[in-house]
Amino acid sequence: MLSFILRRLLQAIPVLLAVSVITFLLIHAAPGGPFAEEKAVPPEVLKHLNERYKLDQPVHVQFYDYISHAVQGDLGPSFKYPGRSVNEIIAVGFPVTLELGCYALLFALLIGIGSGVCAALSPNTWQDYLPMTFATIGICLPAYVLGPLLVLVFGIWLEWLPVAGWGLIPGDKVLPSVTLGSVYAAYIARLSRGGMLEALSRDFIRTARAKGMSEAVIIFRHAMRVGLLPVVSFLGPALAGLLSGSFVVETIFQVPGLGRYFVHGAFNRDYTLILGVTLLFASLIIVFNLVADVMLAWIDPKVRQETVNG
Repeated sequence: MLSFILRRLLQAIPVLLAVSVITFLLIHAAPGGPFAEEKAVPPEVLKHLNERYKLDQPVHVQFYDYISHAVQGDLGPSFKYPGRSVNEIIAVGFPVTLELGCYALLFALLIGIGSGVCAALSPNTWQDYLPMTFATIGICLPAYVLGPLLVLVFGIWLEWLPVAGWGLIPGDKVLPSVTLGSVYAAYIARLSRGGMLEALSRDFIRTARAKGMSEAVIIFRHAMRVGLLPVVSFLGPALAGLLSGSFVVETIFQVPGLGRYFVHGAFNRDYTLILGVTLLFASLIIVFNLVADVMLAWIDPKVRQETVNG
């Protein structure tokens, strides 16, 4: 298992390098620059700014200079937030984004697993059709559609929950978390239903019932251990999607997370901020996928043996 983890970490190095190269080239190919404002900047001021941030150098020199500092943990200064480095901005915004992602994941797991297991226990009944219908609707509704709908219903019409902010008013974390987690709750519900249906039809479940075990023990101790394996394998991409998907949710609900900084940086051509956030999220995706694979190998002996042998 240790060799498997080391191999995956070594494979991550060229992936991160490729991500940084592609992102660097794309942001430099976009029209405009970090100092192209509505009001024209005097040529001498623009020249001084380019020299200050080394934008007057060739592109390959800029990239080498950025990477050489990035591997040391220095993501450079922000172009649009004077006096602040990208590290400081990430330190301020990322905890909020991570908290939002954790709440959304908790919501997705509770609703998704509960709905999927209930549907699998009563297949082809209203207890199956109803949650799977809502799961299909949840998959079809993206966050930028579901968020305003929840704001309209629960914030404006019913006035039950606040529609903006984070940590200032009681209940202001509910709508962003539900909006972000709903899509993943729908996927988890369908994965849980399929996995549980397959697990309940296996021979060891019939053997457990023949021995007189209670239904609760059969479901929670035996069936769920096998039936929820697809959910465990989905957790890696889900965690990555929750963090990256928070960009839209944070903008809708005015959440002061890293997503809002990234959106503003993209609009303002803040090269270092875009690169720093992209590398951070690319690294997190790699880590989350690795953790999900390790969890899957720990739960399933067959996968563990394939992982060790591979």
